[in-house]
Amino acid sequence: MRRSTAAQWATRWPRTGADRAHLLDWSASAALGGFSVGYQVAVIAGALLSIRRDFGLGAGEQSLLVALLPLGAMFGSLLNSRIVGALGRRRTLILDATLFLAGTALEAVAPGYGVLVVARALLGFTVGSTSSTAPVYLSELAPPHARGRVVSVNQLLTTLGILSAYAVAYAFAGSGSWRAMFAVGAVPALALLLGMLRAPEAPATARAPRRLDLQALLRPALRRPLLVAVALGAIQQFSGINVVIYYAPSIMERAGFGTSNAILAAILVGAVNVAATLLALPLVDRLGRRPLLLASLSGAFVSLALLGLSFVFPHSVGGSRLSLLSMLAFVVAFALGLGPVFWVMIGEIFPARERDAGASVATATNWLSNFTAGVVFLPLVSAAGAGTTFWLFAAACAVGLVFAYRFVPETKGRSLAAVP
Repeated sequence: MRRSTAAQWATRWPRTGADRAHLLDWSASAALGGFSVGYQVAVIAGALLSIRRDFGLGAGEQSLLVALLPLGAMFGSLLNSRIVGALGRRRTLILDATLFLAGTALEAVAPGYGVLVVARALLGFTVGSTSSTAPVYLSELAPPHARGRVVSVNQLLTTLGILSAYAVAYAFAGSGSWRAMFAVGAVPALALLLGMLRAPEAPATARAPRRLDLQALLRPALRRPLLVAVALGAIQQFSGINVVIYYAPSIMERAGFGTSNAILAAILVGAVNVAATLLALPLVDRLGRRPLLLASLSGAFVSLALLGLSFVFPHSVGGSRLSLLSMLAFVVAFALGLGPVFWVMIGEIFPARERDAGASVATATNWLSNFTAGVVFLPLVSAAGAGTTFWLFAAACAVGLVFAYRFVPETKGRSLAAVP
């Protein structure tokens, strides 16, 4: 039954209520991968406070635990095209769900630091594979006029995963139970596994199993799509978004908030991220990818410039209140465009034969940039100050705005066969 449904899906838009119900079910199942990604990205921020005490970790050991996930994700993204070529997208997501469960169990019962390192590396690899596969699976499952909304559900679930990780960390902060914080991550992973077991293979994969070749991306006809995908992956992270996600409590403490208020401010950042992403769902198809991207980068530039100003002149421009408002404005600007548009476009701008390879390279670039931005943030703050650091992120957004205006095409409503 599943195979015939997938074959029919490849040739027609879901016209009946039952068709639309299937699309909603399958899309929600695949997007649970985004929830697991978001949860694993953010949960370490709260858990690390207790882990460092229980295991007596130094600064270098703590940094390694944080860095392992984006580094592992980079390798998972690069290898993803070969995994998909061998298994197909559906079975790759089933494998990812299984690895999420294994990694979560391993980190929750880790008897020492070494096992925890292995667990975080495994989860990083899985995060990279999932973040490459899920958007492309969703883009091929969805009809052209709803593709932006369907793919953006993955980004929405990612933001919900981040918010949930903050909330769980806050709930267990009193007991210091970092094992419980990690264990909760098994819930979305199990839901992803059960959902994908009843979902069909993506139509393009079902029609054309193929050997994937990363070198094919260097053909002249694919150079512009590759440039756009890689550049957007880097710009998205050098805007500083995951620095805000990783270090929101620390940033708020530097701005003058007490510790408990800083954690609550981080939860507020997560909630605003979810709300703004939810607002972006209809806009990405109604207004188009390009207008949202340009508006998002403009808003991110202004808000980051103001955030930097609040640190350079803390007593003359509103201090901590301006810092919080500027950070929230930045999160809104990012979530309305730069956040979802990158993930939508990597599933749209490559031809079918090179779609998995293109998405893998773009996602690997995204995670490498995530790692780089996270590693340089604290040294930059120490050397140049928080204000100058946020101005550098603002400059990255300005460069991104020029690039997007010059090179990024509009893909709204176009058949995947006609893009690029």
